[in-house]
This record gives sequence, structure tokens and C-alpha cells, in this order.
Amino acid sequence: MEKIEHINYIKSPIAEVYKVLTTQEGLAAVWTTELIVKPEVGFINEFDFDDNYDTKMKVVELSPNKRIVWECVDSDPEWIGTGISFDLTEKDGVTAVVLKHFDWRELTEFYQWCNYNWAMFLLSLKSYCEDGEGTPYQKRKF
Repeated sequence: MEKIEHINYIKSPIAEVYKVLTTQEGLAAVWTTELIVKPEVGFINEFDFDDNYDTKMKVVELSPNKRIVWECVDSDPEWIGTGISFDLTEKDGVTAVVLKHFDWRELTEFYQWCNYNWAMFLLSLKSYCEDGEGTPYQKRKF
């Protein structure tokens, strides 16, 4: 099984970063403006990237200011059954975010494209938390 893993350091309190990663307002500012999100274990978050289907992520774990885990239950076939986790730690006012997208069945071109896009997601998260403006899908240039 393949895994994507990134880390980024954000000059923002851990509680603020956690809030952005778990709320509709926050994820709309950094990932996609078309979404339905609730910070509830068991809820299925829906994200639309204008690709003729919704990406649906079941909220598996919410450990406030520490960890978020989603399981992909519907999306591109390569994503279904994969998991995404965000592990957060804070030191001296800087929050480290470790993003993992795990249980990929194989390393494909789509995997490589997603690897790049997860890095862009973390950059958007950093920009939003530090400067108040993220770059959701609808504002990105591809």
C-alpha cells in the first residue's frame, strides 16, 4: 500500500488550525467552496471539485486540537477506501500539521497528482491561518 505524507508549520494556535480543518467555513476557505461539512464523528462530509461527482469523507476520528481522520467512502475509484489524517502539535505558537493520505492500492499518475495537490492544500491552509486568505480549488490555477 502507498501513502502520501506531508508536514507544514503554521504560525497559528493549534485550536485555530483544528477549527479550520473541521468546519465548513474553514475547509471552504482552503480546499473547495462547494461542500457540506460537520465536525461530528460518523458524519459524511461532501466536497465538490467540479469533476461530476462528490468526494465523500466519513469522519472517523476527531480528537480536539490533536487529530482528525477521514475515510473516503465515495470519490474517484482510486480514493475509495483510503484514509486521510491530520495530526497536530504546537510548539512556541507554531502548529505542525502532518497530513497523511494512506491505503492507496498502487502508485499511479493520479496518486502523483494528488500528492502535489495535498501539498497545495497545506500551503492554502498555512496562508489562510497566517494571512486570512486561502486558495480553495475554485481560485487555483491548474
